[in-house]
Amino acid sequence: MATAGGQQRTYRARISARELITQLLDPESFVGWDRPPVEVAASPQYRAELRRAAAAAGTDEAVLTGEGQLRGRRVVVIACEFGFLAGSIGVAAAERIVAAVERATALRLPLIASPTSGGTRMQEGTVAFMQMVKIAGAVAAHKSAGNPYLVYLREPTMGGVFASWGSLGHMTFAQPGAMIGFLGPRVYEALYGKPFPPGVQTAENLYRKGVIDGVVPISVFRRIAHRALSVLSGMPEFVVPDSPWDEADSTIANADGAVDVPAWESVLISRHPNRPGIRELLRHVTQRVPLSGTGQGESDRTVVHALARFRGQPCVVFGHDRSGQQGEHTMGPAALREARRAMALAQELRLPLVLVIDTVGAALTKEAEERGLAPEIARCIADLVTLDTPTVSVLLGQGTGGGALALLPADRVLAATHAWLAPLPPEGASAIVYRDTEHAPELAASQRVRAADLHTDGIVDRIVPELPNAATEPIDFARRMVAAIADELAYLHAFTPQELHTLRRSRYRRLGLPS
Repeated sequence: MATAGGQQRTYRARISARELITQLLDPESFVGWDRPPVEVAASPQYRAELRRAAAAAGTDEAVLTGEGQLRGRRVVVIACEFGFLAGSIGVAAAERIVAAVERATALRLPLIASPTSGGTRMQEGTVAFMQMVKIAGAVAAHKSAGNPYLVYLREPTMGGVFASWGSLGHMTFAQPGAMIGFLGPRVYEALYGKPFPPGVQTAENLYRKGVIDGVVPISVFRRIAHRALSVLSGMPEFVVPDSPWDEADSTIANADGAVDVPAWESVLISRHPNRPGIRELLRHVTQRVPLSGTGQGESDRTVVHALARFRGQPCVVFGHDRSGQQGEHTMGPAALREARRAMALAQELRLPLVLVIDTVGAALTKEAEERGLAPEIARCIADLVTLDTPTVSVLLGQGTGGGALALLPADRVLAATHAWLAPLPPEGASAIVYRDTEHAPELAASQRVRAADLHTDGIVDRIVPELPNAATEPIDFARRMVAAIADELAYLHAFTPQELHTLRRSRYRRLGLPS
């Protein structure tokens, strides 16, 4: 164990910039972009420090930049060198970072940043502190142009570096055991006269709290980055069927899955404990990269968020996880904020968005109300209907209340045979209308909640068959649904953002009106 200003944590060896580049990129592929550092005003003492730092670290500044190949894909890398004055960022280091970001943007290349830093270079004062603004601005411009920006945080990443370009990734992973935070524990203890609480500024804790997407060694991050960049390229890929059943799945998925069963029967079937959920669907996609949390300190385990390809079609996926919903533990405001992160990611990267609905309803708790559940539902709906990218919603099972509606208004809406959508569960509707729950079957029928009725009413575009229900054929059903989603993504690929906007607005503007 090591102690940093009173904070106990497992010590992890620091990884140098060159070690990071060697482990991340293909052998012999890195080409440096760096020119000699710009001259800055410096006292004789500071100049001596710079010379000693260069001799000790073997670099001329606290950051190296350049391009290379990651599994054959051209990428730009920015890597901090902690051995040079604790990786601190001053004017020269910032100028090198910004030049690399701007060049990556001009070349439309994905950018991988790997900070390890104590923060702002104190020897250069407030001017150095202000460099974080221009770095963040350059990164924002890179992202707004539709270019991927991935971040791998190394031991340690602190202060203004973490509070600027270290926290702006489309996805962010970290070295196991890395110390990550804003205010250094030594500064905290000096200011407040007591140690910083232990176990807070660790990669693992920030992952649990929804600040970063994962904690993995570089070798694993290399694989993750390769998958992510494949999806983020936005280019569909032709996928050769991996079994003779794949083509059959597509044929069956295009069949009419509506069946004439009572609505209440479908409700009961949708609640079967063995019914496949979003996790089962994701077992049949490729290039899957799990993401986690809002990136802003919230995480809800009742939802799943990932990048993936559905039979070659790239997309962002977000949906309810039926296995994570138990009793009163259902989706809360954090889940909806994570949904909005998925929407923003899809918008920024020009990727289609797939939303999977399978929820018993939003959380009915004091905490959910106080943390803005209803406003988040409203924001999700508003974001989704105005998104500039193709959207597909999938009613996979239960679709109860605002938690379902928040993910529904897409360009194309699919439903499984026994999926349903209602403002309340039928028992809840019965309690309001009849003050009992015995009339739930009657309410389910009269409210037209089942997939067949939703299709007739223009809410659902296509019903994917269950033969006879998904719980008895989980693998075949999951493959069938994946095939259907892939078909819809391919169909939407031909539309411009303006066409999608017009069609989506017209669709939901007319809903419920006489033909």
